[in-house]
Amino acid sequence: MAQLRITEIFYSLQGESNSVGLPTVFVRLTGCPLRCGYCDTTYAFKGGEWMALSTVLERVAAYAPRYVTVTGGEPLAQEACLELLTALCDAGYRVSLETSGALSISRVDPRVVNVMDLKTPGSGEMTKNLFDNIDLLKPQDQVKFVICDAADYDWACEQLRVWDLANRCEVLFSPALGQQDATELAEWILRDRLPVRFQIQLHKYLWGDVSGK
Repeated sequence: MAQLRITEIFYSLQGESNSVGLPTVFVRLTGCPLRCGYCDTTYAFKGGEWMALSTVLERVAAYAPRYVTVTGGEPLAQEACLELLTALCDAGYRVSLETSGALSISRVDPRVVNVMDLKTPGSGEMTKNLFDNIDLLKPQDQVKFVICDAADYDWACEQLRVWDLANRCEVLFSPALGQQDATELAEWILRDRLPVRFQIQLHKYLWGDVSGK
């Protein structure tokens, strides 16, 4: 039986993506090979508790959810994450994966919605982007840019154009909390008539600068 190192399993409202506001169970895996400057889950880099896959599934089922998000850290850094995603899909949940875009999504169950970052220069981890993933994106997937400043915005606009991202899947632009003014980002998007979804992290407005409830 597969084992996974788990930081937490909790029930909250989805704070991001196009399912924002929906009650969701979050399974946060431990560990991440990146160190983004704006990371709000550094507590998930180490520690955690080893759990059998069956235990994780039991913990999720106890909430009787419709939506489940597997996140981190970087969940794909654990090989058993792939088995977990498939098991959650088999159980009938609507499953999403929050991934940094630094590791291949080629083996992720096709039923999963990939919410994949493209790391901007301001993240400090732009060189970790695995651009081969772009050709693997499905229409149901989402690409997310966390914008730290005007330079990040310009870079994200260029990626939008070069990769024709809006015709591949939904694209999300999100301001880095405490770095990029949200209203200013919204105005840039409107000015440039970008085919993207503006988003803020709902959970931080409801409960402060925390990741889970």
